[in-house]
Amino acid sequence: MHIESIAAPDLSWQEQALCAQTGADFFFPEPGSSVREAKRICGLCEMRSACLQYALANDERFGVWGGLSEKERLSLRRTHQQ
Repeated sequence: MHIESIAAPDLSWQEQALCAQTGADFFFPEPGSSVREAKRICGLCEMRSACLQYALANDERFGVWGGLSEKERLSLRRTHQQ
């Protein structure tokens, strides 16, 4: 029997991310709510690019990741697929 081991992604960036210090409410708002505050916080965060890479690699479909909303990440994916 062969068991493949899957390496866990490096999530050390999350410890330094500003979102870890502010709480999830800003980053996972109710449908139709503003994501302006989440994007502002992301804009100040040094981990923004690592966060966005993680979201794209793991097909995160909800919330603000790396400064982009769900719709913005979907648009980015579509642009890269073409």
